[in-house]
Amino acid sequence: MEYQIAADSLQDRVILVTGAGDGIGRQAAISYAAHGATVILLGRTVAKLEAVYDEIETLGYKQPAIIPLDLRGATKQHYIDMVETISEQFGRLDGVLHNAGLLGVLSPFDQLGEDTFDDVMHVNVKAQFLMTQAIMPLIKKSEDGRMIFTTSTVGHEGRAFWGAYSMSKFATEGMMEILANEMCNTTVRVNAINPGGTRTGMRAKAFPAEDSGLLKTPKDIMPLYLYLMGPESKDVNGQCIDAQPKS
Repeated sequence: MEYQIAADSLQDRVILVTGAGDGIGRQAAISYAAHGATVILLGRTVAKLEAVYDEIETLGYKQPAIIPLDLRGATKQHYIDMVETISEQFGRLDGVLHNAGLLGVLSPFDQLGEDTFDDVMHVNVKAQFLMTQAIMPLIKKSEDGRMIFTTSTVGHEGRAFWGAYSMSKFATEGMMEILANEMCNTTVRVNAINPGGTRTGMRAKAFPAEDSGLLKTPKDIMPLYLYLMGPESKDVNGQCIDAQPKS
């Protein structure tokens, strides 16, 4: 499907992107900025966030902001403080892309370590839950709010050896559907994207023998990310959409 997005579709919007230091998060931040948004870059590695910040500034887009935060160690209070900072600095929040995630270890179910399970579920589920709770009062004030979650094919079709990651994405899809249903009578739209096989570090870790040159780049799949964050998607809610639909 070809998604139609106006060049200035995100003008004057403030958008938070988690996992913005590299991969899909980095490209989404740059693409949102290119369409007029002020982007808040959240991630755990300051040097990577600074590199994305510099790239956005060099391209002449609106000055972004940086929030260094490791979701593994973040508490409920961290997210409350984060939202207070966003409110004080920008006075609004119009969108959030929940992109940060952990793959964990791919292994047989009976060999899945408790530490791996806890880490993956904390970052991929609990952190998103706590962050979203903190964000909701502010994003509900937006005239056209957007929340985008990141899922996977193994988030709606269990697959051997994908363990904690697969379970976390099932939970993510459930969280998205609950929120979308609860907010259907508000100005906020909540959806999820399954990026599919994309040329990222996480994909390389999961499929080390794969020829990454055959995969789409993060930039290739951006039309859907832009569409769901912009005004064109005002009638789309509670959907899990493949960025690379099978033909």
